[in-house]
Order: sequence, then C-alpha cells, then structure tokens
Amino acid sequence: MSVAAGAKARALPVIAVTGMAFEASIAAGKGRDGVRAVYAARADLLQRALAAALAEGAAGIISFGTAGGLAPDLEPGTVVIAHAIDGPFGRVPTDAAWSARMADALMNSPLAAQTRRGVQAAVAAPLTGAADKAALFGACGALAVDMESHLAAAAAAAHGVPFAVCRAIVDPAWRSLPKAAMAGLRDDGTTAVLPILRELARDPAQLGGLLRVAADAKAARQSLNAARQTLMTAGALFPT
Repeated sequence: MSVAAGAKARALPVIAVTGMAFEASIAAGKGRDGVRAVYAARADLLQRALAAALAEGAAGIISFGTAGGLAPDLEPGTVVIAHAIDGPFGRVPTDAAWSARMADALMNSPLAAQTRRGVQAAVAAPLTGAADKAALFGACGALAVDMESHLAAAAAAAHGVPFAVCRAIVDPAWRSLPKAAMAGLRDDGTTAVLPILRELARDPAQLGGLLRVAADAKAARQSLNAARQTLMTAGALFPT
C-alpha cells in the first residue's frame, strides 16, 4: 500500500454494527473520533444502514454491543472479544491482529477479569430461553450470541475490510428472558415503553424477571462504556 493510500485508509471510519439504539450511542461516543455506528433490530434495515455507511468507505467493521450468554460461567458484563463467529454463513474468523490488540488492551485494564476470548455465535432470531442457549452452546461451544455479527462479517468480507467483535454479556446463559423484556423493541432498534407496560399488565408475575434483566443490562452497559474508552485510549478500536 502506498503512503497516500495508507493515509486515506486511516482517515476512514470504523463502522460499529449494533442492534439497538443505546448500543450505537455507546459505540459512536461523541461522534468525533472516527467511529460511525449503524443499528437496527430487523436484519434488512440493518443491512440497508450498513450498506449506506460502507458506500462512504470504512477502515474496518466491528460488531459491538450486548450479547446473550451461552457459556454457563459468564456473568453479565463479561466482555467477549471473538476470534471467530459461528452463524448462518458458517464459521468465519475475525481479523487476528486487530482482535489480539483489542484483547491485549482490555487485559491490561480494570476489565481484565471480565474479558474472554472465544467464538461468538450469530443467529437470525432472538434466543431468549435458557434451554435454547444451552442447546446452542452444546452445538458450537460459543461463549455468547447476538443477531448482528454474521451480517457485519459478511459485509466486511464483501468490501475487503477487517472485521472484529466486541460484545458484553447482558443476559447470562441460565436466564430466560420474560416476554416483557422483548415487547418494546422496535424494528429500528429503539425501545417503546407502552408495549412493555401492557405486557406487565397482562402478566404482572414478569416484573421480578424484568427487574433482573434491568440489573443485567446495567452491568453490560457499564462494561461496554469502559471497553469503548479503554480501546479508544489504546488505539485498539481501529485496525492497523
């Protein structure tokens, strides 16, 4: 690569691919440090947003956000830096050098005890039950699961840019999510409160489970914010 080409590559943003608006807000930071976030809960909307972002160029793509736990020993807030994903398009490796730099940065930070390397599973539909998570863990041995990593990996491969994964466990393997936890998720990745309240009114017994989900989500948010800050400070949020 020429000096001019290298300079141009470094000037391009890293695209963070997420499923929900709050994840995108964490990934994007203040929007002035070279990370562009795209998000949507529905696959076709996410692919459209990602294609539009890639049309303007990218230095790399990172799947960033929360994930469901599959490995039974991972607590909420555990950060997974994946060396591969296992999903609808098969097993796809992440960029080895970029992933190693991210893992090294986190292992040399207060997040060291919460950082794990391994496979990240990707699925096309939500996996909310403990039994389903256990079955997927048994099938592929992945640490965690999300719904965006396979789309991000496919786009990265199609455009010839590096791909990485940084995900924080939000619902652990042993937790089955109450229906109310998913009731308010809109297709565009934002959340509506009224459907959640309606679901709770229909079945108030879900309240305890929903409160546990909220506590888990707080731990995941804290880890994501800390990971983002650590990776940016270390320069590891970008491929070399």
